[in-house]
Amino acid sequence: MIKTKPFSISKFVVQKAYERVKQNRGSAGVDGLSLEDFEEDRRNHLYRLWNRMSSGSYMPSPVLQVEIPKKGGGVRPLGIPTITDRIAQMVVTLSLEPKIDRIFHKDSYGYRPNKSAIEAVGVTKKRCWKYDWVLDLDIKGFFNNIPHDLLMKAVRKHTQCKWIVLYIERWLKTPVKKSDGTLAERTKGTPQGAVISPLLANLFLHYCMDEWLRIKYPDCPFERYADDGVIHCKTEAQARELRENLEERMKACGLELHPEKTKIVYCGMERRNKSFPIIAFDFLGHTFRRRKVKNKQGIYFTGFLPAISNKAKMAIRSKVRGWRMTSRSGSKIQKLAQEINPVLRGWINYYGSFYRSEMMKALGYINQILKRWSRQKYRKLYGRKIKTRVWLKKVAMAQPNLFVHWQLGIWP
Repeated sequence: MIKTKPFSISKFVVQKAYERVKQNRGSAGVDGLSLEDFEEDRRNHLYRLWNRMSSGSYMPSPVLQVEIPKKGGGVRPLGIPTITDRIAQMVVTLSLEPKIDRIFHKDSYGYRPNKSAIEAVGVTKKRCWKYDWVLDLDIKGFFNNIPHDLLMKAVRKHTQCKWIVLYIERWLKTPVKKSDGTLAERTKGTPQGAVISPLLANLFLHYCMDEWLRIKYPDCPFERYADDGVIHCKTEAQARELRENLEERMKACGLELHPEKTKIVYCGMERRNKSFPIIAFDFLGHTFRRRKVKNKQGIYFTGFLPAISNKAKMAIRSKVRGWRMTSRSGSKIQKLAQEINPVLRGWINYYGSFYRSEMMKALGYINQILKRWSRQKYRKLYGRKIKTRVWLKKVAMAQPNLFVHWQLGIWP
């Protein structure tokens, strides 16, 4: 007699989850098993996972904790599940996301199908022209402090599927393995880096903040990308009241607004409020502030607009330095272009959407590195900066499409 599994989980979904995890890449977890190692015995690994999830015997491994430097200093703890656990979490995500994504607010943009960060920046820009005040939010240690009981209450509201609820509970309670090898139990939070975390974070904030704002402050639109968000207000008094009430709401949900990083920003016409000190804010890699712009008639005026932030510029410089191009004097310039153009194209598509001139200044740094590479590669250019600039400009004029940023006119 054939025994049936207590949980009905499709092998096709497990295979699809594996393909998604493989596409997203990522490093090994506590078991040291990489994607390449997993691929060598893929069929057996996937069958064992399907069998354990279907029987209810699947138990996740501890999450490997690594510390990632923050752009503004300090470190951010990142949790890395094993490849097997990432696939299992993707199975649940693929099953649960279609059920709950449709209830999310239209201005929740983070990690959602057919939503993007650049879309959120564009909507923020339009609303800053309509509303003179912004409450710039920062939730202190959001992912590490989500209360499990309230999160599971939200999960159960949208699914009665026993295996989905069972495995989410197990993932939330999975201990973290620290760098010194010790295991730390978790009583709250969901680790950044887990496949399921973005969906759970959106679900929690949907009830903690989005729905609360819709009911209590229907005339204060917002844009939220995961735990990063801004709320638009008509007056300073409304912004101050909102901040005070939102702080109480967050406390009731087990969270806390960062007292220094959460701030009220004036984004109206400066001549109407010269005394207010905070007149700019950062959101999704862009700094919003007053800038000179030219309309279609060629007339200049002042507008409140986004452009690539200084932190993003510094991150680009750090990334470019990490390529160590000056130590690759044995490579041809065509090889360098082939390797870095996909990254350049991504920066241009994202940061070039608004006030492109600021982004172009940031990418000019790449030309400086190319000049240093040229002086290392060719002895005739060593120590001769002017001659190097002339040589590289000739290359750019002969092959203007070689580097993506050259196509925009960012010449050496």
